[in-house]
Amino acid sequence: MIRTIVSGVLAAVSLALMSSAVSAEPEIVSGPAADAECFAPWTAETKFFKFPKKEGPYRIALANGYIANTWRIQMIQTAKAYAAQPDVAAKLKEFKVVSTGEDVPAQISAINNFIDSGFDAIVVNAQNPTAFGPVIKRAKQAGVVLVAFDNILDTEDAINVNVDQKGLGVLWADWLVKHLPDGGKILEVRGVPGTSVDTDRHNGIHETFAASGKTWDVVEVLGKWDDPTAQKATADAIAVHKSFDGITAQGGDTGVVQAMIDAGHKFVPFGGETENGFRKFCAKYAAEGLKCSSAGSGPAQVAVAIKTAIAALEGEVIPQTVKLPLAIVEDPNFREGEDFYPAESDNFFVGNSFPTCKINFTAQEIMGQTKENQ
Repeated sequence: MIRTIVSGVLAAVSLALMSSAVSAEPEIVSGPAADAECFAPWTAETKFFKFPKKEGPYRIALANGYIANTWRIQMIQTAKAYAAQPDVAAKLKEFKVVSTGEDVPAQISAINNFIDSGFDAIVVNAQNPTAFGPVIKRAKQAGVVLVAFDNILDTEDAINVNVDQKGLGVLWADWLVKHLPDGGKILEVRGVPGTSVDTDRHNGIHETFAASGKTWDVVEVLGKWDDPTAQKATADAIAVHKSFDGITAQGGDTGVVQAMIDAGHKFVPFGGETENGFRKFCAKYAAEGLKCSSAGSGPAQVAVAIKTAIAALEGEVIPQTVKLPLAIVEDPNFREGEDFYPAESDNFFVGNSFPTCKINFTAQEIMGQTKENQ
């Protein structure tokens, strides 16, 4: 008799848990999003999610991977600064940050730990777009809102927040096509291997070159979006190949230009990211041939991802893929005090705001935060 009652109770609990998991999954609904200006859908075909409303305050975690460059460090600092803003902090019971390096299983394990610990939402900058299938399924079954940004996930079961990374590669290559009418030898400084950002930008660059009808000789080196790494890779490439007609780099661009200066390499057209130091160089040496297109997306992407997670937990309508605008400045329009800041660190990424989402930060607000796990 006791066994029968216990079995019945266990069955009821199991059924309740199953029902809870199912009811926690988002509905597919019609758009637009509740905040249509901020949460812009990727395309006209993008699905819209509506999660069951959950009462706050919420426990939200950031599962970061790679951290050994200035963009990721500034991203962690920006996440902490955003979580500390009074109107955001009022909605948070706990905000946790973990960086796991380039080890994909370690990042997956961190996400699993957050799910097991009962977090309401997890935002992730994924080390690999395709390796997270089982943990995505677990998050969905547990009713955990999963939001990927920057390096996104190849799935329709999580929310993705990103700029058009392939389009960024197209933009940089178009800049070189425009300034090198006869084609030429190009140095391509790539990012972190295996990430969606590096792959998408690389594909955009090469597809644009292939479609131009010109002849290109592209030398690829690994810069990992990091100034010292990119500087050494560029110096080594110049030592071997002697001269390039143009350069494109995904990050670490200040180091790339410094390597050119140290080697006495002529200044050439350059399609690159939004580092403050790079833009300083672009403004200073434009008349000597450093004609730059500086474009990208600031680390404040993470703030949009957190804002998206909170909106989803509050039951607002959200696109499955949110498209963010690029920050673009091109020669001759580099304006001191607006597009670059002589008094600020070279490593600071400019354009670190999203006005459409009412997200903006001062350099002091960001630099007052640490990069460590919390």
